Amino acid sequence: MIKLENVNKYYGDHHVLKDVNLEVREGEKLVIIGPSGSGKSTTVRCMNFLETPNSGHVYIDGEEMTARNKTLLVRRTTSMVFQQFNLYPHMTVLKNLVLAPMKLHHKSREEAEELAWHYLEVVGLKEKAHVYPTTLSGGQQQRIAIARALCMQSKIILFDEPTSALDPETIQEVLDVMIRLAKENITMVIVTHEMGFARQVADRVIFMADGQILEEGAPEEFFERPKNERLKSFLGKIIRK
Repeated sequence: MIKLENVNKYYGDHHVLKDVNLEVREGEKLVIIGPSGSGKSTTVRCMNFLETPNSGHVYIDGEEMTARNKTLLVRRTTSMVFQQFNLYPHMTVLKNLVLAPMKLHHKSREEAEELAWHYLEVVGLKEKAHVYPTTLSGGQQQRIAIARALCMQSKIILFDEPTSALDPETIQEVLDVMIRLAKENITMVIVTHEMGFARQVADRVIFMADGQILEEGAPEEFFERPKNERLKSFLGKIIRK
């Protein structure tokens, strides 16, 4: 579903991604971990062209996305859940959810609202349909953001540290929704610092540092028998024994 081929990204003189090569299979749950500044978020943002690679190739569902005029196709194929919820504060929850399906997929309001009600039920927030996002807790807003991504009915959902802006007591409610989603046939790429969540849902885990992929593997092997010394050090600091 996703293929990055020798992707490089610079911010000025700072070389953020260094010849990143990565493939994500259809329906796979891929988790990316690593220290701050390692290139995790930039990698995900290059997958849907929120960041444009300086060189290399990006393929989504077999289509090369680095060619011109592919941005709209990317938007129709992938959805993204951000660290900050990016909901429109002047629109009700329901209006936030129906906007993109109507604008991008040309669904009727009736079709879009049917999707919205369904996914509000999935995230457990049907009763919040007619309120404004600013009246919701951070965890509730992020669950609405996930519902919005689901309303796009995209083949791929990208998550960029979806719990990093949340209070500790609301993190689990968002993770619980994502755990349920992981049982569906949706391709998910998730940048996270939640190691327990990564163990539970990932088909494969990738460790990035200094703009490179240093190790990858199935969760059990990855967490229990890491090979890379940088990964061993990283896990030793963040996982309590």
